[in-house]
Amino acid sequence: MSKFRIAPYWWPIIGLATPLLLPILTMKNKKYKSNKEKAEKINQKRIKQADKLKLPEVEFLELTTLVEWKRKKDFMGDAGVSYLFKSDRGQFLFDIGFGPETETFEFNADKLDFNLKKVEALAISHLHGDHMGGMKAPRKNNVTIPSHLIPKRKLDCYLPDNAKADGFKPIVVNSPQYLKAGITTTGPLARSLFLLGYTEEQALIVNIKDKGLAIFTGCGHPTIKVIIQMVKKISDIPIYAIGGGLHFPLTAGRGSKFGFELQQVFGTGKPPWEKINKDDIEETINIINKIGPQKVFLSGHDSCDKALSILKDQLKGDTKILKAGETHKI
Repeated sequence: MSKFRIAPYWWPIIGLATPLLLPILTMKNKKYKSNKEKAEKINQKRIKQADKLKLPEVEFLELTTLVEWKRKKDFMGDAGVSYLFKSDRGQFLFDIGFGPETETFEFNADKLDFNLKKVEALAISHLHGDHMGGMKAPRKNNVTIPSHLIPKRKLDCYLPDNAKADGFKPIVVNSPQYLKAGITTTGPLARSLFLLGYTEEQALIVNIKDKGLAIFTGCGHPTIKVIIQMVKKISDIPIYAIGGGLHFPLTAGRGSKFGFELQQVFGTGKPPWEKINKDDIEETINIINKIGPQKVFLSGHDSCDKALSILKDQLKGDTKILKAGETHKI
């Protein structure tokens, strides 16, 4: 566990750079606050305008984790996400981790005998590099997957915001709607992130027969509170399971480099001088426990081990931490 978000040897350099950094941070903070108000208004409007949807039932649902920070023996781990959902209605891929930028997606896919030819469609939770195919992907605004894995037929790629998707048919979702293979999207929900800017993210919903709804997030940037508000607006079916990222780098971050705890500094969504704290995680715990899902599946790609431990101890539902290479019957 790192004691400092920024290693002490950077402090003199940051001190000397303060006269240059201060006006930049001031402008960023002004934009952040403006985007925060914008995101809150847009989310309220979207939730208010959302109609009830008749969510199709699946007889069963399996989740296979292709990319995650935690890993099963003989699989590779990474600070990204890719989940494969299987049901009687088909297979559906959610996010692609760092895509071709690291070996993880391809290595784990090969070990699991995963093939995009078997998939009905792909959805990207949000346009960040650890979900859409690497750090170059957001700069090019292009979902990027290893080229030899792209099937000959063009699969639909459902996006929460405008982007390209080479080898796929990009479709921007604007509201809650049924997609394919038993999967429904919340539609885009917004969040203002201090350093990463205004961000749109969608979560996925599956209606499991005789059980209830399963909700899966990529990072959960819009907050689980807002996501659940949308889910409850479009369906009265009880929530049976919640899974995916909740974004709590409480004491450390994943993939940190050069003396920076990158997720704690850049990935919290807050200004760099503020930290995610126990009050933030307690609020999420209370919200989830109030909903009362029977099962919770936690992502470690954006939450530190301390946060995962707190969540696992305090959530009332049967709580598991996702590992690359594992399959769960939900």
